[in-house]
Amino acid sequence: MTDAQQASDDIRFMGRAIALAKARMGQTWPNPAVGCVIVRNGEVVAEAATAPGGRPHAEEQAVPAAGDRARGATAYVTMEPCGARSSGRTSCSNYLMDAGIARVVVAAVDPSPFAAGRGVERLRKAGMEVETGLLAPDAAVLYEGYLHRVETGRPMVRISEDGAGFDARFAASPKADLATELKRLGEAGYTRVWVGPGDLADALAAQGLLTR
Repeated sequence: MTDAQQASDDIRFMGRAIALAKARMGQTWPNPAVGCVIVRNGEVVAEAATAPGGRPHAEEQAVPAAGDRARGATAYVTMEPCGARSSGRTSCSNYLMDAGIARVVVAAVDPSPFAAGRGVERLRKAGMEVETGLLAPDAAVLYEGYLHRVETGRPMVRISEDGAGFDARFAASPKADLATELKRLGEAGYTRVWVGPGDLADALAAQGLLTR
């Protein structure tokens, strides 16, 4: 396969992984929606996205589905595989290593305490080829709320007409302590919430709590 063909395939398969994840947006909090596509010899042998409720993760579904066909394959993952799990269960990095995956292509690096580059580092130390940043701008919407919560402790708030792809609607009095209300939602695991146009949205914007 030529370099140009490989690059074209990489874009196509990562695009598929992103599409899988986008279909789960709003259903996987407190975890981000992640897509994983496993490809061997140019053929998709398994694919999965984070399950509703945040578990199982995409990799821990796709790897068993691929079975022996995972050995020597390439995994396209929209977010860096976790290097550890808060539950103590097998990490996504370990799933990929144990399956004999040869190459991992990642769209976005995960800054959370359970990844923060450790997932990529573990894969590389295991002798796997790892590339990061492919279609990162296209994948950014998947993680904007998750990263916002990691950085601020609050879910991201955007204006929406129908709430599609959001974790929940944010309902509060415009006169309430909105930062505190959002902190509570962040502690509960919400990453991305919405409001309709109006007084609440205006109050959030005035306090710097609304993302345009």
